[in-house]
Amino acid sequence: MNITQKIIKNHLVSGEMIPGEEISIRIDQTLTQDATGTMAYLQLEAMGIERVRTECSVAYIDHNTLQTGFENADDHRYIQSCCEKFGLYYSRPGNGICHQVHLERFGKPGKTLLGSDSHTPTGGGIGMLAMGAGGLDVAVAMGGGAFYLVMPKVVKVNLTGKLRPMVSAKDVILKVLEILSVKGGVGKVIEYCGEGVKTLTVPERATITNMGAELGATTSVFPADEVTKAFLKAQGREEDFTELKADEDATYDEEININLSELVPLAACPHSPDNIKTIAELAGKKVDQVCIGSCTNSSYTDLMKVAAILKGKTVCPTVSLAIAPGSKQVFNMLAENGALADIIAAGARVLECACGPCIGMGQSPNSAGVSLRTFNRNFEGRSGTADGQVYLVSPETAAVSALTGVFTDPMTNDTPVDVKMPEKFTINDNMIIPPSSGEGVEILRGPNIKPFPVNVELPEKIEASALLKVGDNITTDHIMPAGSKILPYRSNIPYLSQFCFGVCDKEFPERAKLMGGGFVIGGSNYGQGSSREHAALVPLYLGVKAVIAKSFARIHKANLINTGILPLTFKNEEDYDRIGQGDILELPNILEEIKNGGSKITLVNKTKNFEVELELPLSDRQADILAAGGLLNYTRKNG
Repeated sequence: MNITQKIIKNHLVSGEMIPGEEISIRIDQTLTQDATGTMAYLQLEAMGIERVRTECSVAYIDHNTLQTGFENADDHRYIQSCCEKFGLYYSRPGNGICHQVHLERFGKPGKTLLGSDSHTPTGGGIGMLAMGAGGLDVAVAMGGGAFYLVMPKVVKVNLTGKLRPMVSAKDVILKVLEILSVKGGVGKVIEYCGEGVKTLTVPERATITNMGAELGATTSVFPADEVTKAFLKAQGREEDFTELKADEDATYDEEININLSELVPLAACPHSPDNIKTIAELAGKKVDQVCIGSCTNSSYTDLMKVAAILKGKTVCPTVSLAIAPGSKQVFNMLAENGALADIIAAGARVLECACGPCIGMGQSPNSAGVSLRTFNRNFEGRSGTADGQVYLVSPETAAVSALTGVFTDPMTNDTPVDVKMPEKFTINDNMIIPPSSGEGVEILRGPNIKPFPVNVELPEKIEASALLKVGDNITTDHIMPAGSKILPYRSNIPYLSQFCFGVCDKEFPERAKLMGGGFVIGGSNYGQGSSREHAALVPLYLGVKAVIAKSFARIHKANLINTGILPLTFKNEEDYDRIGQGDILELPNILEEIKNGGSKITLVNKTKNFEVELELPLSDRQADILAAGGLLNYTRKNG
């Protein structure tokens, strides 16, 4: 068996391990962050759960840390009171980014981790089966319920050789994205194997599994070996180590070979993580801003390399350089060894240990500005600047280019960079509040926390207008944008609704309200990107009944089903071209067709007088969820 199969077998609750079949697995650990956590805990309350039943559940505050009003602080207070009531760990604002901290302090090889953040697969760097999901799925898991997913195919990425100096783990995952694309991992787990694996540290492996989310993959995973054991020992957690490796005769559905020795520094160009060019091709292009950090590249070793490059130099006068350590542990250690002083002396702007610019929370570039970022996403407008030109690069490329003011291949840098993994990390968990008994705890709500929308049972037929038609690779940032102006209202669905599809069509919210809801027509890979279930909850609030697309991203499709919105696909993709925005559409037998498994669904275009065949293959459970009007209704009904 391969690693993926071994972990799934050890956690299997129902179903058969046949690719494409629905299975359910037991979840050992969960994590939430504050942009999705408020909704998850509201849902946990709605289900009547008194205490979490996982081995370990952690609530992190890392997204909405810019407190320009009461809203974010109120949400943090609410989440902390929920942790006290329900028995979770609470990672306070400033303690760091959820994925970095979880890797350092909680992750265990061989365990399952479900997080209300799409970059939860970071835990695969330590040998976990770590997956992102919507908040409602995470709430169910916290309550002891199984997590349902389609048994994935497993892709073997065989690594050989060793990275050359100034070529990094970021370049590895950018190469994988170039090979597979942002759609190439859908329905698959990416499993890294080969002699090259042992040359990569745990933080390097975590960079690769983190950005594997951009492949659309269910998750990515590395073996747990002596490198993993050394990392856990350095974190004072050697007892958490369990060896985990694929059997010699393990089989895979696909195989990709990458020679690490042949890789060169790469960049993902605007506006997609798979739009790859070499830094050599971009050399000399002017840079306006550089941001270093995020859950992809904010580890101790990443920032030590940056500090070594910046030491004794000054950032180019036309470049704004911002650096955010991934955790308090990283920040402490940089301060203790003097590297922070080198970073400050060079002219960098040091940010708090949080997601910050990656989620559009500050540091937006200038108009049409070129921003080099060590992040994982460069979707249009995500930076907070509508015409910002965001490139995704390694810390080495970012640091060298910040000094020169233009794209610069770090392999041409003459500063030696030799950073070793520490034998012991500085351990101080005083910003993590452990679970309490929960007795007598009052849940504290602020005025910004509003009830979330709940759907009604699926009617026998649906007739409504095509409210919006969009193209391929529509992201959850298109559907429900992030940024400092919007994120504080993550617990206020009515307020958020006015921004829905704002990147595509600013008139959509008013049109949806005027028409009493309707359909959205989409292209391929609809809903890629973040796990934010707000991209389903807000359309639900606006009356969206179904999304009809060529194909869907995994997490968003699950979120739509959980809210009771129908994620329908064209049986013949050319039918997409036959439907126009404004057409009146009817699903005349939708309830019966869903109850029959969704293999054939009839759509009538009443405006143009033709029929289209749609499909939504469903398990019996998923059919019951949609018939009930969503997972919350289904859970209440079935206990």
